[in-house]
Amino acid sequence: MQKQGNNNQLKALIERIEKLEEEKAEIANDIKEVYLEAKSSGFDSKIIKKIIAMRKQDDAKRKEEQALLAVYMDALGMLADTPLGKAAMDRATNPAQADDEDLDF
Repeated sequence: MQKQGNNNQLKALIERIEKLEEEKAEIANDIKEVYLEAKSSGFDSKIIKKIIAMRKQDDAKRKEEQALLAVYMDALGMLADTPLGKAAMDRATNPAQADDEDLDF
């Protein structure tokens, strides 16, 4: 009798997993449709996915990752074209002028 009980339990577990897999597929399809809706509204779905991933992270982890990304981008010269990057480059190349500008009140 024990074997029959184990067989029934195994069958029930497998059926539950199969049902959940079906639900997961339906949810994945629903998510895909929302991304398509966002895209048709002019939003970039890749950026939306990145934002969702960032929102899943805790605040400290997200800030650490963003800071490290900025360090790497700066090391590669990728921030030089931003206003903040230009100001930093100006300050680095003309420190005397930057010091004079700091005195303007």
